Amino acid sequence: MVSQRHGQVQRWQDRWWAVALLVLVVWAGIRLAFDGWSGWPGILAGGLVYAGFMTWYMMRRRRRDARAVGTEAARVPELERRIARNGELPEDPAERAVMVRLIRRREEKLRRNQWWAFPLLGLILFGTPLLWFAAGNVAAGVWGLAFGAAFLGWMAWFNRRFVRRMAGMRQRIEGVGGGPVGSPAMGSTGGPIVGPAVGPAGGAEGIAHSAR
Repeated sequence: MVSQRHGQVQRWQDRWWAVALLVLVVWAGIRLAFDGWSGWPGILAGGLVYAGFMTWYMMRRRRRDARAVGTEAARVPELERRIARNGELPEDPAERAVMVRLIRRREEKLRRNQWWAFPLLGLILFGTPLLWFAAGNVAAGVWGLAFGAAFLGWMAWFNRRFVRRMAGMRQRIEGVGGGPVGSPAMGSTGGPIVGPAVGPAGGAEGIAHSAR
């Protein structure tokens, strides 16, 4: 798929089948590591269902983001990568405005979801090992606790870094050209782009930036 407006070729990693394959591989790998190869038919079937759901959810989210900020769905992953890297600013003023709207959309979701996202993730990551302990599977419980602690720590670090980079990228863009991006014409609803400064926000949007 090619974005005609910006001449960008969509990376294969962003296509729906690549997302589905990645989810399936991760799901199956984790389940096989804990349960062994004996249960592979059930693991594969569950993985296909989970991969299908997550792919549908992520593609739906991408389309909604694109409609909300005024771009094509194929452009959203590339814009997110630029934001996450705090990388090169778009040369097109219209695309800079799109990026600012996407940043503000992400910031608002983080503020709105922070109160439940990390507690729910912690419940999932640490509740499952406790069930394994209760069932007598001590080895799986220990590995599950270690994985949960490592993953939750990584998510907290990644989230804080992403929030800082979003704020940094937005400030850089809004400073380009003396403020045309921040003018009333650039608001996603036709009004001025205004909002509170971003501090350290919690939450893992979708919990799979995850269930973001």
